[in-house]
Amino acid sequence: MARLDPHSYNDSTQPQISHLAWRAKVDFSSRTLKGEATLTFAAPGTGPLDLDTRDLVIEGVFGDGGKPLQHELFKPEPILGSRLHVELPANTKAVTITYATSPEASALQWLTPAQTSGGKHPFLFSQCQAIHARSVVPLQDSPRVRIRYTAELTVPAELRALMAASFVSRNVNGAWAMERYEMPQAIPPYLLALAVGQLASKDLGPRSRVWAEPAVLEKAAWEFAEVDSMLTSAEKLLGPYRWDRFDLLTMPQSFPYGGMENPRLTFVTPTLLAGDRSLVNVVAHELAHSWTGNLVTNANADHFWLNEGWTVFAERRIQEALEGAEVAGLHAALGRRQLEKTIEGFVDRPELTLLRTHYEGIDPDDAYSLVPYEKGYLFLRTLEESVGKKAFDPFLRKYVDAFAFQSITTEQFIDFVEKELPGALKKINSQAWLHEPGLPGNAPAPRSVRLEELQKLGARLPEEAQGKKWTPAEWSLCLESMPRPAKAADLEKLDARFKLTGRGNYEVLISWLALAVESGYQPVLGRVEQVLGEVGRMKYLKPLYTALAKSESTRALARRCFDKYRDGYHPIARGGLEAILKKNAA
Repeated sequence: MARLDPHSYNDSTQPQISHLAWRAKVDFSSRTLKGEATLTFAAPGTGPLDLDTRDLVIEGVFGDGGKPLQHELFKPEPILGSRLHVELPANTKAVTITYATSPEASALQWLTPAQTSGGKHPFLFSQCQAIHARSVVPLQDSPRVRIRYTAELTVPAELRALMAASFVSRNVNGAWAMERYEMPQAIPPYLLALAVGQLASKDLGPRSRVWAEPAVLEKAAWEFAEVDSMLTSAEKLLGPYRWDRFDLLTMPQSFPYGGMENPRLTFVTPTLLAGDRSLVNVVAHELAHSWTGNLVTNANADHFWLNEGWTVFAERRIQEALEGAEVAGLHAALGRRQLEKTIEGFVDRPELTLLRTHYEGIDPDDAYSLVPYEKGYLFLRTLEESVGKKAFDPFLRKYVDAFAFQSITTEQFIDFVEKELPGALKKINSQAWLHEPGLPGNAPAPRSVRLEELQKLGARLPEEAQGKKWTPAEWSLCLESMPRPAKAADLEKLDARFKLTGRGNYEVLISWLALAVESGYQPVLGRVEQVLGEVGRMKYLKPLYTALAKSESTRALARRCFDKYRDGYHPIARGGLEAILKKNAA
């Protein structure tokens, strides 16, 4: 037996799935999917087959020709879920599993009409990263097992079903509609994605369009109008775009992330709709994943930095090409500041600040942090500076081409660097970067004239004329750098001068509210409660709940808000917030 992924029952000596044919009926009344999954193997197989499932009701397992197969669904383990063990007759080409999902499926969020922008129809969406695809489909839920798929979704006729795949057809039969999709490129299972709701679209360019609920479509189309220029800039750096389309779906407020890089249909949080295009760097990040993550994928969660460190690096290079080095430098400085805070928070678990991690027995959602993103970015920046852009840019293109549509390990990355950039890893002490906790001393410092201006402020508050010119990144840097706790008089002056409590830009607003709560500044608590009830993005929820839960005076408010709003949070977000409250005895 060879289990190469600590978060999957997949055994590399068993037949490997190469194609999924999936059929599912979406039942909003029971909050379940009634499904049938046909798993075709790369080569005919015989003997044992272990599949990943979580909270699935298995109704039957069938082999070639529809013959029932001997199978057993084992008791669930806390992180992995339940192993579905199947015995395959000689030279079995495929297995078909009929099943139903649970109303509590960890990948799915079912929204009532009241939780949507339109208020008239329900909404369903998935979030399969890191190991939640198994709660939607029984399969080998490891990024090292890439699959192509076809899908047929049956949904209420008044709704649209979207998938991160190529649209094939839509047929309406009475009260129901069947929508067909096909993914011709091989993807890791965590990139399976679907959404069902009242949805409309608008083209942004020849290769991109935005989808959203009708009430927010025009706003989203304006905010993301420059996607095609991002796509062109990314191709100059990373090579041809290989997924045909780059469409966006603006999600309901409860979506737990800034974005999810599902190929052909990236999911993005509505908190990006700031009205000034100031937060579209998140779109640049998700676009960069089309190469680093979707095309070249980490083999398992132990190598997650290969997805995210590379993507932050590419995101900032795209940002530099479109907005200039000053803006990219500000975002790098903010990332560095937030990384340092993250590392401080792991003082009792320094192993979680390594790049090359060892997550056996650890839920990837529990270990999720900025470390693979920002430390990974700084590692690659250090490597780039050591050899120069003239050598590094061709190396980047070679890396993408060499491992396209593959899932790789850190060790494979190291071997490739040694071959293409001999001596560079030793020069920058890659051992410290990859295998030691914290941030190495040779991490490059971000450079920006605007950053230098911010640093000159020191402990002084910004003047009105100065603060009005700041970007969200500059504001976040200023607020993140203020002492904790800050003086109540300083907070009062800041809010009076810049109306921070009323800001609609969530990057600035959350930085401000977290500072104010940590400083015991009571006037913001009403706004904090309002925000906790209107957003589901974990980047915003976690600092606010942490700040509330740490203080005895606001701990009860944290618990009250969570109990009030928990049903509106995605299951992944709920789990993370419950851990924060438990840690602080709230």
